[in-house]
Amino acid sequence: MKLMIATAFAAASLSTVAFAEGDAAKGEKEFKKCKSCHMIVADDGTTIVKGGKTGPNLYGVAGRAAGTYEGFKYGDSIVAAGEKGLVWDAEHFANYVQDPKAFLADYLGDSGARSKMSYKLKKGGEDVYAYLASLKPAE
Repeated sequence: MKLMIATAFAAASLSTVAFAEGDAAKGEKEFKKCKSCHMIVADDGTTIVKGGKTGPNLYGVAGRAAGTYEGFKYGDSIVAAGEKGLVWDAEHFANYVQDPKAFLADYLGDSGARSKMSYKLKKGGEDVYAYLASLKPAE
């Protein structure tokens, strides 16, 4: 019994590490799937990745409250999640991009939650997050 508990604890610890340690180089390549809707433009106006405007600019998204990029019209559910305390970290981001609607429904406890993001990134979310985090403005 103790061995089973120790094994479960070790597996849980390793899965947390996987979220915390995405590969930014892989994430940069994976972001090509995201740029049809999202751009990455630095605060000074420098374009890092030219992309669409359907989704918000993802520069500085790491550590930002959900639904708060100024000037972007978000859906009600993502704004509500941000107001409830959702801040983009590796784990939340990776889970969100796998299935945005299901993530928001679970996070908000509202089966009617919706997301404007229709694309699902089945794998590599932690890598994309690592890439976006590497572009985060200096604090």
